[in-house]
Amino acid sequence: MKTFTLDEAQALLPVLDSLLTRAIEAKQAAGKLQEELSDYIHRIFVSGGMMVDVATMQKRKTALEALAQRSRDAVEEIDAIGVQVKDLDTGLLDFPCLLEGETVLLCWKRGEERIGFWHRVEDGFRGRQPIDGRFRRGAPEKLN
Repeated sequence: MKTFTLDEAQALLPVLDSLLTRAIEAKQAAGKLQEELSDYIHRIFVSGGMMVDVATMQKRKTALEALAQRSRDAVEEIDAIGVQVKDLDTGLLDFPCLLEGETVLLCWKRGEERIGFWHRVEDGFRGRQPIDGRFRRGAPEKLN
């Protein structure tokens, strides 16, 4: 598993924000298109059937698949960097980091200017704590 220093993780934020934007926008567009297709199918069912423009429906299905793939590809790129996507809808990312021999997670949520929090692996988002001097080079403090 790749680990990051605070500075390395911070330097990746512009790239990750761009990938998150791509993934989120594609997911949202796919959701909207899926809703439109579901409404259309419901109208067919309620009306007892109707003429369906098969070519248009196929184009929409193909577009839906492409949007879903675009979102998956962006998430896979983030994963390949070594960063964990914890919640795509909110843009929550975790960066594995070694702190005094223990793997912890630097925690960043889309919209935050900087990585300002961390948590132990088992604590999750609810256990977020502010970044402190231990994450800076040469800080001698110990984990509680």
